[in-house]
Amino acid sequence: MTVATCEYIPGLANVPAAQSSVSHVNGQSGILEYRGIRIEGLAQKSTFLETAYLLIWGELPTKDELDSFERDIRYHRRIKYRIRDMMKCFPETGHPMDALQTSAAALGLFYSRRALNDPQYIRGAVVRLLAKIPTMVAAFQLMRKGNDAVQPNDDLDYATNFLYMLTERLPDPLAARIFDVCLMLHAEHTINASTFSAMVTASTMTDPYAVIASAVGTLAGPLHGGANEEVILMLEEIGSVENVRPYVEQAIVQKSKIMGFGHRVYKVKDPRATILQGLAEQLFEKTGHDTYYDIAVELEKVVEEKLGHKGVYANVDFYSGLVYRKLGIPTDLFTPIFAIARVAGWLAHWREQIGENRIFRPTQIYTGQHNIPYIPIYER
Repeated sequence: MTVATCEYIPGLANVPAAQSSVSHVNGQSGILEYRGIRIEGLAQKSTFLETAYLLIWGELPTKDELDSFERDIRYHRRIKYRIRDMMKCFPETGHPMDALQTSAAALGLFYSRRALNDPQYIRGAVVRLLAKIPTMVAAFQLMRKGNDAVQPNDDLDYATNFLYMLTERLPDPLAARIFDVCLMLHAEHTINASTFSAMVTASTMTDPYAVIASAVGTLAGPLHGGANEEVILMLEEIGSVENVRPYVEQAIVQKSKIMGFGHRVYKVKDPRATILQGLAEQLFEKTGHDTYYDIAVELEKVVEEKLGHKGVYANVDFYSGLVYRKLGIPTDLFTPIFAIARVAGWLAHWREQIGENRIFRPTQIYTGQHNIPYIPIYER
């Protein structure tokens, strides 16, 4: 009898797990496309909700379709008082990602019917998740300070409303626009760890709230989300432009990771990093200079000089933290904001998965022993 063998690839690196039309990355040329549209064009002309519609439904909406989509999302921003009461019981020292995962899963208690063959249920789930996840993130931020959550303002657009709920004041229009673009840049990036987690969960035909909770839990890991938090800590550790070169040289000698650089796919500068750098400069020009930006620019220059030949360049996390920091967003909210944006991509892959579903069931290569006799406990 012939035993089939297969190659073991740690982390399933570069193993195709699906056929998808949601997004495309060319890492050698620094190209990212959502449904065939370059990210640069979307960042310049689109909005997050229009981009979310594009990703999830597969095409740009008409004006009436977008108006209806935005109107429905504004209507569903509020969360049930029982979910708010539950969140008030979370420990103040808990990480916002843990709070978000728990809250997202709780939505399934109120809205899950698992009617995955019902287009109205699908649309309702998409709307509720896009609408309520930002409300939950902002609510926990205020609750852990002992304050009541700020209710959504139906007169405000998606990005402006989130910043309003988070800071309890209306943001500057430029700040809101920059934040909206940041959401677009983080909305989707092919099949990464959290998206794969969402797809595996979706393949069981469970409800979309469990799918998003699964993805949030995966994003919470330090090897996936959270890198932009580490970038800020690194810049604080470096402290000055003069310390940049010694820091990089020591990191290279010690073979330690320089946060915000390198990518499994991109071998040139991440196109999202280029856009984010431009956004940072716009923000600093209006709101005041940031010394950490000077450190970041010098750091990128030295890393490119030392490691560019190895394809190590700035990724999306390098400048996003600087932008969020200037917007007054706490460091441990950076990853929850990543999740707010990535809900769009997760939902796009969820719809694609259930459209031609087959449950994920990978195999393994067994490395243990065989035919070991059982020894009774009194003989051990």
